[in-house]
Amino acid sequence: MYRQGDVLIVPVTQTAVPQAVLAAGPPPRAPRERMVLALGESTGHAHAVVATHDEGDFYPAPAEADPAFLFLPRGGKVVHEEHGTIALPEGWYRVVRQREYEPRALRSFRMVAD
Repeated sequence: MYRQGDVLIVPVTQTAVPQAVLAAGPPPRAPRERMVLALGESTGHAHAVVATHDEGDFYPAPAEADPAFLFLPRGGKVVHEEHGTIALPEGWYRVVRQREYEPRALRSFRMVAD
C-alpha cells in the first residue's frame, strides 16, 4: 500500500478490477502525458503517475465514491509538487481518494481537497 497526501494506492490483481471498468477502457492520453490521480482544488498541484517507458493506463473512477484503477506493466512513479516521489512496481493498483465525513451535507462525505 502506498499513500501520498489524500491518495491511497493499493496493489491488486487484475481480477479485482470490475469488468465494467475494464470494458470502458482507459481514456486516450498523449505520449509521455502523466496520469493525474487527483488534482488539488486549492493549489492546482496534482498527484500524478509517470509510467516507465510510457507504458501504463489509468482507469478513472466511474463515480466520485468509486475507486479508480491503474495498470503499470513496467512500473512507474507517483509525483507531486509538495510530496516525495513514490516508486511503484509493475502491476495493477486501486486508487482511492481520501474522504471526510460531512454531517450537515446532503451527502455524508466529501473528497478531501489537497
